[in-house]
Amino acid sequence: MSKSWVIPVSIAVIAAMGVAMLGATITDLGPWYRSLDKPSWTPPGPVFPIAWTTIFALAAMAAVTTWRSAPSRAARDWVISLFALNAFLNVLWSLLFFRMQRPDWAFAEVLLLWLSILLLIVYCGRISRLAGLLLLPYLAWVSVAAALNWQVVELNGPFG
Repeated sequence: MSKSWVIPVSIAVIAAMGVAMLGATITDLGPWYRSLDKPSWTPPGPVFPIAWTTIFALAAMAAVTTWRSAPSRAARDWVISLFALNAFLNVLWSLLFFRMQRPDWAFAEVLLLWLSILLLIVYCGRISRLAGLLLLPYLAWVSVAAALNWQVVELNGPFG
């Protein structure tokens, strides 16, 4: 039995954990966040780490599945590049929303994050249908997060 999966899986797990830890470090649920008016349909706090853990695990599986199924080195490089861009946008949203306390800027940025997930679904899905499907919960969750973000802007703006 081949062990060719060990290195890509290890790299994907380390990358996903790194993005998750960086995002968690930037996320500040302190007095500023608690003082914001939020819509009544905001999920309870414990839902967020469960959702993000699940999403990062599925995204890591999608990355490995796509990378291993990619028909060329160039295609594998695109997989890595698209996931790296997505990771950057994911962390940037937390930075804008929580650290800079700019939900208005974060909302504009979450649209880019959403598009990067859609791009991942399309690109990865062309290489591996399973990989594309594994990314659908990520798109759904960020859609909810974008709607929440917009409501925070509407209920609390202007910012700055």
